[in-house]
Amino acid sequence: MIHKVIIIGTGPAGLTAALYAGRANLSPLIFEGPQPGGQLTITTDVENYPGFPEGVMGPELMDLFRKQAIRFGTETISLMVDKVDLSSKPFKIWAGENQYQTQTIIISTGASAKLLGLESEKRLMGYGVSACATCDAFFFKDKKVFVVGGGDSAMEEASFLTKFASNVTIIHRRDEFRASKIMQERVLSNPKIDVIWDSQVCELIGDEKKNGLESVVLENVKTNKKTTYNVDGLFLGIGHTPNSSLFKDYLDLDGKGYIITQPDTSKTSLDGVFAAGDIQDQKYMQAITAAGSGCMAAIDAEHYLESIK
Repeated sequence: MIHKVIIIGTGPAGLTAALYAGRANLSPLIFEGPQPGGQLTITTDVENYPGFPEGVMGPELMDLFRKQAIRFGTETISLMVDKVDLSSKPFKIWAGENQYQTQTIIISTGASAKLLGLESEKRLMGYGVSACATCDAFFFKDKKVFVVGGGDSAMEEASFLTKFASNVTIIHRRDEFRASKIMQERVLSNPKIDVIWDSQVCELIGDEKKNGLESVVLENVKTNKKTTYNVDGLFLGIGHTPNSSLFKDYLDLDGKGYIITQPDTSKTSLDGVFAAGDIQDQKYMQAITAAGSGCMAAIDAEHYLESIK
């Protein structure tokens, strides 16, 4: 059997693509992978998605996306795609023991936030620990927060957080930032931002079932001295890694590994292959923009299928 469209990844982009493809009678097949729903499944409260004036839990929002896609004929497979062959048509995809063939592919595998690798970080993610200031800054109004990182991402997160938090402290393991000069100047001249240099986070203290994050233990990388700081929130500003390794031999990627799409479309460098969401967007990286690009990808795939009839 040759599918009309296969979607790889089930965040807001993939599930919106599935919804639109389903309504176009394309019988989409979607691979959910190990984290169905994408990064929103590790987000607790989502208050900035239109249509939910009281807010909604991230996993609940993704479950609603999924149910809507299934309602219009989407078939879901709870497997991770192991390999693809885009060298000839129909395209081939392997997952588990099976091979699948398709006329078009929509890639919505997203980008994963780089983490510190602490066990306590996983446990407290969404409970005082976040990798997205624009998503979660509102919850830290008049509170004290830390930002980890030294690049432009960290500077942007810190600057944005000053609109809400009473104090923002940047933790950086070196004695100078690698961010662009203009971003550094903006941060260092802001009276609400402090910097702790030559330090790294070695432990997070708190209980996700009670008050969430309560304090952060920092270690000075030069003296090895450890200091505990009481803090309400910790934001990771150490960047993202696009989940594009499966496609690097077939598609044009930028220097960071994001899939390049043609302006104002979801079209990649290969006819019949489309990309949506954070895998091709390193600027906005919001659920609502991912959903919008998923819609674009489904419409682009539908038009492509019409053109090759």
